[in-house]
Amino acid sequence: MEPRNSELIKKDILDALETVIDPELGVDIVNLGLIYSVDLKEDGLCIVQMTLTTMGCPLTNLLADMVERSLNGIAEVKKVEVEFVWEPAWTMDRMTSYAKMALGIH
Repeated sequence: MEPRNSELIKKDILDALETVIDPELGVDIVNLGLIYSVDLKEDGLCIVQMTLTTMGCPLTNLLADMVERSLNGIAEVKKVEVEFVWEPAWTMDRMTSYAKMALGIH
């Protein structure tokens, strides 16, 4: 079987991450702008850099587990590491139009 194009794999990863719903806001972490980067290494290690809407959020471990589980179905992903970063700080400007509409922000 021919290896899949890295852009297709990245799209699959982002699609899977869109299934992870922030329990406090009820919107997925991709549209909220919480995903800063996704890097899939040759050995199948997927490093997801993300932030939270507030520092010290009690959902850190829960969200990390949800991210890992969401990527289990992608054949190229063998292991997931979630890195929480605080720079640059998250702002509502990172949210997509969809997220802003879902939250009633104009």
